[in-house]
Amino acid sequence: MRVLLGPRSGDLADLYAVPRRPWLRVNMVSTLDGSATGPDGRSGSVNNAADHRVFRTLRSLADAIVVGAGTARTEGYGPADVPVVLVSRRADVPEGLRGHEAGRVLVATWATADRLDEARDLLGDEHVLVLGDDAVDLAALKEALVARGWTSLLSEGGPHLLRDLLAAGLVDEVCATVVPQLVASDGPRITAGPPVDVPLSLELLLEEDGTLLGRWLVDRRG
Repeated sequence: MRVLLGPRSGDLADLYAVPRRPWLRVNMVSTLDGSATGPDGRSGSVNNAADHRVFRTLRSLADAIVVGAGTARTEGYGPADVPVVLVSRRADVPEGLRGHEAGRVLVATWATADRLDEARDLLGDEHVLVLGDDAVDLAALKEALVARGWTSLLSEGGPHLLRDLLAAGLVDEVCATVVPQLVASDGPRITAGPPVDVPLSLELLLEEDGTLLGRWLVDRRG
């Protein structure tokens, strides 16, 4: 894996170290023509070995993973080495994240979620975060996770959650992989929803066999 821009040496853990805490970064992948998923509707069908190495590195540097419940369901998520925090308007816990040790899976939802009682039964009251009356308050979510000591946060999308985190001004860094593949489908981009305007600065760019892997920091100078 070649460094095209950024430090000239160091392993992936050094290259992706967070500069300060608390820190929230998002990791996404897309094809060269901009699709965040392959023909099967999953990002797992477009990522590759280089992307997997960075994916594993980012997870190893995180205290918790924040992901939309729909993405977790579609991608077949299971438990990780750090807590998985599901953002869900319905308080729905995907099958692959049920029945595990208490505290490995949390749900962030709102007060009138359809499956709130079910989530509490599955995960325990202390692992169901009710944040907001009519929508999930993402700023309150970040504060709640930091209060638990989880100060290096990694979100893995999906596109709607990434857009909402950006709109709320909560993202510090976007890690994005572009794979050398064209799919010519109507798949989603890495962000979806109402427009946002978030300037970024390129911090690091890696290349392996045509795959580009970058770190972009959110520019807060404006």
